[in-house]
Amino acid sequence: MSKLVSLFIVLTLILSNQGNVYAEEKQSLEIKSEAAVLVDSETGALLYSKNSKERLYPASLTKIATAIYAIENGNLDDVVTVGARAVKEEGTRVYLVEGERVPLKKLIQGMLINSGNDAAVAIAEHLDGSVEQFADNINKYLTEKIGVSDTHFSNPNGLYNEEHYTTALDLALITNYAKKNPIFSEIFGTKELGWSGESWETTLLTHHRLLKGEIPAEGITGGKTGYVDESKHTLATTAENENIKLTAIVLKADSSKASYRDTNKLIEYGFSNFTHRTIKQNERFTIHKKEYYSKNDIVITVHVNGSIESITDQGMLQVVNNGQVSQSIQLEVKEPKPIKVKDEKLLSSEQSSFNAIYGIIVLGLAGLLIGVRKRLVKKQ
Repeated sequence: MSKLVSLFIVLTLILSNQGNVYAEEKQSLEIKSEAAVLVDSETGALLYSKNSKERLYPASLTKIATAIYAIENGNLDDVVTVGARAVKEEGTRVYLVEGERVPLKKLIQGMLINSGNDAAVAIAEHLDGSVEQFADNINKYLTEKIGVSDTHFSNPNGLYNEEHYTTALDLALITNYAKKNPIFSEIFGTKELGWSGESWETTLLTHHRLLKGEIPAEGITGGKTGYVDESKHTLATTAENENIKLTAIVLKADSSKASYRDTNKLIEYGFSNFTHRTIKQNERFTIHKKEYYSKNDIVITVHVNGSIESITDQGMLQVVNNGQVSQSIQLEVKEPKPIKVKDEKLLSSEQSSFNAIYGIIVLGLAGLLIGVRKRLVKKQ
């Protein structure tokens, strides 16, 4: 009886200790924003998630989508004629003048670096003729090209509209996709840029305080801020060190300070806890006596203390970090070796030989029977 009690106490202590470790880790990464994600920019692995699929208003993080859409669907050397609607757009601007002619790339720079709402509208009208047509086209683009699942934009700049929403996870997908484009990546990481327009000459400075260096942080490579009353503070940030590249999204923070504090926590967590491992081409995995393999080298994101890698019955490799599937990769099934069948000609030859032998035996038996019969006839 005493042994059972001792075992129970030991198990209780172990489970209690594991719970405390988990609680401490969660507490050390306590995120105040309504929603947040941390994603590996290269592998797409989801490393941290809080309300990642909740529909929220992105504010000016919308401009990340507008920028990559414009880069991929427009000619950056085009000269855009600014229309009346762009000039009247409220909020942050680069103070465009109606009829002013501005290169498309410069408008994208003004939109991303200084968060120019007027520049975003000028881009939309140039590409698709109207803001309304732009909205139809970019929603289709985001769904079909990038693979978002719960995003709908009604304008190019993120000014509040009830039907203008996205999720933290979708924004991470959009940012990761955009960062693969070198032109976007360059503009997204620009800290300052000289601006000369008809009504405004200045030096544009990024509004992102981590990128600007106002708040100390290591490895920041790009960023975009956002705010409207309905969305509160939103922030998109990319960072990298020698081991990993990260994308952090926080939505609906109560203050600018909170959004940066949450972002710093996410990035530090990613740098401290994750790295890459390469699954080599033809590396084998077995489940239920069935073999699967990787067709090419595959990079996965793993915890520095080790991650769980498991195979589903369908041959899906799942990487589990902190109790959640962070990455799923479909492997190839290794087909069983076919049973070797002898050459048809050889089989035909063997069959002919068998038939010949069989014929000789039959003839021999027939001759023997005839001989026996003759002897019987003579005796009679």
